Amino acid sequence: MANKINTRSKPTAAKAQKGNGLAKSGLHRRNPHQGRYDMTALTQVLPALKQFVRLSPRGEQTIDFANEQAVLCLNQALLAHYYKVLYWQIPKGYLCPPIPGRADHIHHISELLAKLNQGQVPTGSKVKLLDIGTGANCIYPIIASQSYGWSCLGSDIDPISVNTANAIVKSNPVLSGKVQVTLQTNPKQYFKGIIAGDDKISLTICNPPFHSSLEQGYQGSQRKWQNLNRNKGKQPGVTQKAKPQLNFGGQQAELWCPGGELAFVKGMISESCQFAEQVCWFTSLIAKGEHVRPLKKYLSEIGAKQVEVLQMQQGQKISRILAWSFQTPEQQGAWQACWQ
Repeated sequence: MANKINTRSKPTAAKAQKGNGLAKSGLHRRNPHQGRYDMTALTQVLPALKQFVRLSPRGEQTIDFANEQAVLCLNQALLAHYYKVLYWQIPKGYLCPPIPGRADHIHHISELLAKLNQGQVPTGSKVKLLDIGTGANCIYPIIASQSYGWSCLGSDIDPISVNTANAIVKSNPVLSGKVQVTLQTNPKQYFKGIIAGDDKISLTICNPPFHSSLEQGYQGSQRKWQNLNRNKGKQPGVTQKAKPQLNFGGQQAELWCPGGELAFVKGMISESCQFAEQVCWFTSLIAKGEHVRPLKKYLSEIGAKQVEVLQMQQGQKISRILAWSFQTPEQQGAWQACWQ
């Protein structure tokens, strides 16, 4: 018989914003990326960004988000300004992530630990985060280590991603001793070979590949590019010559896998029960809302003690994080001693 699960979901944006740490923008209140980008401040920290800055129809400074070089340069400026990361470069064709949304993910899952620490997010290197599929951009470990001082471990099945992420770490003194990225040599494993026998991981995080095939990935990216080009046509001096690409880069492991998001997360859940005592909270971003119900059902079947669905909102976009633990709230209370 399956164990009874403590499940808590936040079904609407209004309810999520009320009492869940959200600012009026919908972003988490600790997310520094509120409102419009401060292009003046960003171009001061990275003058190269100036070449991509243009005026919107409203006369506000912006960039062409259909230009991958402009987006890359914007990310470099954001990382330099907010996180003191002065060197950040990814190989051509690799995923260039939206930093405000990735930061929101970190701040939302931090609340899981705050509930165990008198409402305060625990900080410092004794809090350990594991990022499954960290990618060449290493974005989650960067944000988590610089926002809360956490010790971050990333894993990836792609050697180029691992080498690039570690090069970013080595090139930025603020990341030294706080971030390490390891190669997962078995692409069918998630935690095995990464979590050592004496490790105590406070949180795991994952942004899983949500397409089930390369073709599906191209179709999704083509729709995105069509939307971007539609907006470009409204901006003065911008030509419409962008072509469909995979979400401003992205390798197979970053964007698609057999069975897509549902199969990937189900596999991660299946393996996670083997690390029930070593991990306080497991989490994963869920892109498709229809996947939440079957995943919660599967968690019940394998004996998870707690399941939460955290809702994030950025503008009109609403996404969700699935969080689970094989420990009761009483058992999790012992984790506070690990953070002292």
